[in-house]
Amino acid sequence: MKVVRGRHHAVVEDRVRTNKAMGPHNLPAKSWTRNRRWMLAANVAADLDAWLRLLVLHDQEGLANAEPQTMRMRIYHQADRLARHAHVRYLRLDASWPWSTTFPLAWNRLTRLPQVT
Repeated sequence: MKVVRGRHHAVVEDRVRTNKAMGPHNLPAKSWTRNRRWMLAANVAADLDAWLRLLVLHDQEGLANAEPQTMRMRIYHQADRLARHAHVRYLRLDASWPWSTTFPLAWNRLTRLPQVT
């Protein structure tokens, strides 16, 4: 029974460590109000990152359990360009990016999720 508790505790500590990597480890101000807003935004970012992994990237090798820095490098900081033509916006992804197929895969999976009613 101790082993199971230890594993669960390790999972909790891992989530706390990854959540700290999303922003709470360096507070931007001395003001309690500003830091409270920063913590809220950082927690929302950590939750969105966790849901993205769970719903969309669960079968992608190296991304399902990736560290936040890896997710930033491979998904969030992708080199792209937003273009507009005839009142329609296009997202042009750089084909030379090593993980250029991951973002469109994630986007297609997100848009195919059932709508919440």
